[in-house]
Amino acid sequence: MTRSEFDDIRAFLADPATHAGDLLRIARTLIEDLEHARVREAVLRTHYLRLLTAAQATVAADMVGAPDPLAFLTRELAERGQLPADEEDVQRILADARTAEALLACLHEEQQPQQPPVVRVRGMRLRRCVGAHRTLPR
Repeated sequence: MTRSEFDDIRAFLADPATHAGDLLRIARTLIEDLEHARVREAVLRTHYLRLLTAAQATVAADMVGAPDPLAFLTRELAERGQLPADEEDVQRILADARTAEALLACLHEEQQPQQPPVVRVRGMRLRRCVGAHRTLPR
């Protein structure tokens, strides 16, 4: 449910002309939406756990020198129709992965607290300009 749908419901509930039957209809709709979201979450969790298990099995098979360590992951992706079909898919997937990796690195850098550099000035005290549009008086 989108934010605007929630806003619409809030406005409908706040309207004094709203009847009890309308409220009951909204309550039933919300319950159905919650149930649908719960089922969708359970399905997504199942897919995630299967993919995670396949990834762990792939790494474990590689560590012990299995002849085809990617078999677990390949089978899981094939069941979902997620294997690359051609060279174009391969290049797109690799580009997406590189982009995601770069974005995550940027997010990680932003989360690190950065201390401002310590500037020591000897002699006359300097006035600082703050902002892009300010200038020092001449």
